[in-house]
Amino acid sequence: MDNDEPLEPEIKDEPETEPAARNSDETFYCEAEASVAIEKEKPGGESSETDLEIEDTEKLFTTGQRELYLEACKLVGVVPVSYFIRNMEESYVNLNHHGLGPSGTKAIAIALVSNTSVVTLELADNCIMEEGTLSLVQMLQENYYLQDLNISNNDLGLKGASTISEFLQRNTSSLLNLQLSGNNFKDESAELFCQAFSANYRIKTLDLSHNEFSDKGGEHLGQMLALNIGLQSLDLSWNQFHTQGAVALCNGLRANVTLQKLDLSMNGFGNEGATALGEVLRLNNSLVHIDVSSNDISNEGVLKISKGLEFNESLKVLKLFLNPVSMDGATLLILSIKRNPKSKMEEIDISNVLVSEQFVKILDGVCAIHPQLDVTYKAVQGFSAKKELLLRTNPMKLIQSYADQHQITVIDFFKSLNPNGRMMMSVGDFWKAMIQDKVPMNPYQVRELIKKLAEKTGMVNFRCWCLGGTLRIMKPGGIKNCGLCYGSIKTAKFSPDAFNASLA
Repeated sequence: MDNDEPLEPEIKDEPETEPAARNSDETFYCEAEASVAIEKEKPGGESSETDLEIEDTEKLFTTGQRELYLEACKLVGVVPVSYFIRNMEESYVNLNHHGLGPSGTKAIAIALVSNTSVVTLELADNCIMEEGTLSLVQMLQENYYLQDLNISNNDLGLKGASTISEFLQRNTSSLLNLQLSGNNFKDESAELFCQAFSANYRIKTLDLSHNEFSDKGGEHLGQMLALNIGLQSLDLSWNQFHTQGAVALCNGLRANVTLQKLDLSMNGFGNEGATALGEVLRLNNSLVHIDVSSNDISNEGVLKISKGLEFNESLKVLKLFLNPVSMDGATLLILSIKRNPKSKMEEIDISNVLVSEQFVKILDGVCAIHPQLDVTYKAVQGFSAKKELLLRTNPMKLIQSYADQHQITVIDFFKSLNPNGRMMMSVGDFWKAMIQDKVPMNPYQVRELIKKLAEKTGMVNFRCWCLGGTLRIMKPGGIKNCGLCYGSIKTAKFSPDAFNASLA
């Protein structure tokens, strides 16, 4: 927190009569009203759902955001945060590690009730506690602009989970992404989140990593996954799921049709959990990204995962880093992709596995069928560092060198790959052409080239990429250095019109 001078709170005379008892919502609302002196009677018959509804909206929006926040700080007795004052009209506000505490969080919440600028709010590591959490959820019931909220590492515990769960079940806010990592949530909290997300369809991204969910928590979260129809990304890494919890989560995934990204790294799935995951991959057609790194999965578990991959038509990324997998297990994985003509797999991370030249040859054969596949492994056994470096030489350098030797342009080289002379061809045809061409390029380098040139449509497009290995059209009338090339811009030789004419 910035070391500004604290502002003196206003001192009001005690009322002669004791006011009627108010709930926490009403108290919070009325305090916010008093702080900016905008109290006004509502028209008859109009009611307020929460205590954060500001009655005189015209006066509220004419009152500056800065003044509103300063008055809120007076009200709760905290020093204003100068960073927040400077950035409260920006879309992104990062207040992580500011030591706000419950009162400082309440002042921020009061100021954000009517704020229409802030879309992303970071409040990690602020010791906001239950009171601060309550202030935030009250604010979210009135603010329909905030979409991303990070309240990780605030030790919210069971009471905080209860407050958040009750709020989420209302399905009333504009919140899309919620980070709750490192909040000392245990299995009882998992049960509350099960209730919340079984009904909530608005939240798209949820981070519950670095908590203390065990197998019982896995059962609750598995039930949630079976019922939820909104989540697209879920992070459950760094918890304590073992076999029972892993199986329960996978049972929920079988019925889930919306989740695309799932991070389960740093748990304890083991081979039985991997077996359950393999069954999910056989049936699930929505998951695109799965991370099960460091889950004590050996070749036995990889075999089960591979069986699922033979039928899966959606998964693009599989991370298995830091599992006790040998080259035999790695081979099972890539062969399962080869046996699945509908596989969309793009990335497999086994970067702790030392492979052999035989594995690389098998991988090259798989990539001939699935040229989009990229497998990250530790190294090739027996290869010298120099030889490994040659394998990874920039492929555009090789093409440029070939073009210079034959006194042709890079554009001419690319056109020569396609029998019809066009600047676009399928990834598969490009792979075959490059392997058969005279350019000394290994399959790894061809894959790197495809990554840079391929479009999402499965086509390799040379148009508007290179001219003489150096130029790229950035926009009409503009030229930009090509990301594929190592050469410098030569603006003197080519105009945009000449460039476009050369690509016709």
